[in-house]
Amino acid sequence: MPQDVRFDLPFTTPVSEHLAYAREQHLQWVREMGLVRSQAGFEEYVSWDLPQAAIRTYPHASADDMVVLMNWFSLAFLFDDQFDTGRPDRADRIAEVARELIATPLRPAGSEPRVLCPITVAWAEVWAQLSDGMSLAWRTRFAASWGRFLVAHSEEVDLAARGAALGLEEYTDFRRRTVGIHHSIDAGERSRRFEVPAQVQAHPVMIGLRDAAADTIGFMNDIHSFEREKRRGDGHNLIVVLRHERGCSWEEAADDAIRMTTERLSDYLEYEAQVPAMCDELNLSEADRDLVWMGVEAARHWINGNYEWALTTGRYAAVKDSPAAVAEEQGRGSLDDLLTAV
Repeated sequence: MPQDVRFDLPFTTPVSEHLAYAREQHLQWVREMGLVRSQAGFEEYVSWDLPQAAIRTYPHASADDMVVLMNWFSLAFLFDDQFDTGRPDRADRIAEVARELIATPLRPAGSEPRVLCPITVAWAEVWAQLSDGMSLAWRTRFAASWGRFLVAHSEEVDLAARGAALGLEEYTDFRRRTVGIHHSIDAGERSRRFEVPAQVQAHPVMIGLRDAAADTIGFMNDIHSFEREKRRGDGHNLIVVLRHERGCSWEEAADDAIRMTTERLSDYLEYEAQVPAMCDELNLSEADRDLVWMGVEAARHWINGNYEWALTTGRYAAVKDSPAAVAEEQGRGSLDDLLTAV
């Protein structure tokens, strides 16, 4: 399954002009915080080009806010790579660090982490900046989505350690949590300094829209990252799940994954078409309707921005005999250990 599988997206999204400034600041921060500890690890991280993803998913952020978003963006990717398939003994430490990451937004901003390692120290700093100026409702919503995401990742470690395989229905629900799109869309509000009204967030149309966006992005990621995850021995991928459940070939499983992705994209568009009627039902003012549309745009930015980034990122590319490729073959998810104390 090649990385450059294409999908027909019926909309385009803008791209930020702050790439050069924000990327320079971000890469300096990554090194200063100890999130990369070796030259090989730094070169591997640079090849992912996460700043490119950030300027596409948060195109309206200011230059300084873009730095904050890039810094936050890096943490989930770097933490995910600590889940070594060849090191099931790390499950307890991963769970301990995940609990600390979950607790951070529930404490006063700026509180010192109780579990110390590069990931937790960096997150405490980023959360103080990310939450600045946002309401308690937004911070609570973000914290809940972030928590579900991290709990799901801890469950993923346990499943891998037990060699457990999920069925398609279980996996679909599980992937919706591990992809982390709900809090990423929430961060879209922070990037433009607005908030979608609470009654809209609770409406079935907005819930369905966000879930469909999460599924679309998660399935796309599974397709684009398939070769990398196959090298890593990671069974939590839609193509792997489909092949196991249906007893079909890899090619047939990939075709089914593409079909499912296209279906969820269609579902997303159907929910988007229902947004005006939802606004009428809730009797929203013109100002609130503008906020709702900005919330829809936040989902669009993620669908298209993540898709465009995934086609070219070095994170999913296979570079034969590179340090990262060797690490994957050995069952190591990362070149640098970020879970040990600083």
